[in-house]
Amino acid sequence: MKKEIAVNRTLEETKVAVLEDGKLFDLFIERRESEKILNNIYKGKVQNIVPALNSAFVDMGFGKSAYLGIDDIVAQKHEKNIENMIKPGQEIMVQVYKEPISTKGPKVTMEISLPGRLLVYMPFSNNVGISKNIEDKEEYARLKSIVAEIKKDIPGGIIVRTEAEEAEEAEIKREIKYLMRLWASIVSRFENSAPMTLIHKDLGVVFQTVRDYFSEDVMLMHIDNPKELKDVAEFVKITSPEFLDRIVLYEGKQSIFKAYGIEEEIKRLRSNKARLHSGGYLIIQEAESLCAIDVNSGKFTAKSSQEDTAFLTNMEAAEEIARQLRLRNIGGIIVIDFIDMKKAANRQKVLEKLRAAAKGDKAKIKIWPITRLGLIEMTRERKRESLFSLLGDTCPVCRGLGLVLSKESIFINVCDEIAQMNVDMHHGKVKIKLNPDVADYFSERKDRLKELFNMDFEIKSSLDVSREDYQIIFE
Repeated sequence: MKKEIAVNRTLEETKVAVLEDGKLFDLFIERRESEKILNNIYKGKVQNIVPALNSAFVDMGFGKSAYLGIDDIVAQKHEKNIENMIKPGQEIMVQVYKEPISTKGPKVTMEISLPGRLLVYMPFSNNVGISKNIEDKEEYARLKSIVAEIKKDIPGGIIVRTEAEEAEEAEIKREIKYLMRLWASIVSRFENSAPMTLIHKDLGVVFQTVRDYFSEDVMLMHIDNPKELKDVAEFVKITSPEFLDRIVLYEGKQSIFKAYGIEEEIKRLRSNKARLHSGGYLIIQEAESLCAIDVNSGKFTAKSSQEDTAFLTNMEAAEEIARQLRLRNIGGIIVIDFIDMKKAANRQKVLEKLRAAAKGDKAKIKIWPITRLGLIEMTRERKRESLFSLLGDTCPVCRGLGLVLSKESIFINVCDEIAQMNVDMHHGKVKIKLNPDVADYFSERKDRLKELFNMDFEIKSSLDVSREDYQIIFE
């Protein structure tokens, strides 16, 4: 699979797109006024402890207090009472592992983890882990042996990432030394900083992408900003110099995202409908507690049978759902309503297809077996707000419902209000000011209004009136 990375840097925003065989699979956006705090490390101060929840709230020096659960506290793990582990007013080092979402504050942990390109170093742990995506048994054993040797001289835990597959021992040792130096500098800043301050800022979106995605299978990294390219090149010289020649300055006349067709893709992501090549489509409905996805066959009909139509549509949908979840950064509980299939073998194939398609996702995913109703329940790790939430605000008219009052409903409301006024035989005109989207509906029903109230009405269209509002003026 041919992978490419496109970077678009503007004055207010940085966007990074990861494409696989020319198709957009991951999109990351970082804005100047809404900088991310995920993975940042702070010197926090315990505000208060809530024994009933076995948790605490931590002040990190900005807005919302952070939530710290008992399982995220570095202390005696056999201790069951949070009051015996930390105290109000205590200064602690915490790392953000879940950004604020909607009304909820960030979630933090005292179990610090420092990710590199090949490894993740955890100074307060003693665990050693190898990525499950490394399936070659000999390579798995080689990496385990290297890490076991490193662990003899280094305290803390180490996780070997998928990118370490076939990496040389010298590279792995070089990276762990870098992460150890980084940890030493963080400890020093913690000891010398005032409470409620940032002591370590995670890499920006471009460098995170280089760290997490820039590997052997990435053929090209196209960057449209010379300064950004220079900074990335310096970073890659340290982390993976063998890929330096794959970083190229984009000099096209069109914007880089337009040239790659990404701008159009972003526009489509604002819709709750995602079309399938066969003619079917997905309806994706996000809510605060869960996301529901409905699969529809649309115009597609298989030549053989209804079962085949359902199966083929579901197979295509399974692959597209995995892509849409990554693109839209949808997390939490997800329920997928596939088209009903009678054959158990077909249901199993769809489940396997979804699991295979989700393997390329960096987020942690758990998928349960398909139910008799054709539903699949799954969870996807949610670390930051969804793309939809980032790009948009709640509609002031429908307040996030996705629906506004129908024109007929507004017409009935106006009639009810005039009737309640008990105006008998008004001899002047009655002016009704309405939003342009509704005014034509009323104009077509002027005779009906006159019949109901025996008065003359003037329908006035005005942009100053919101979609669901109206003004009744007696002249």
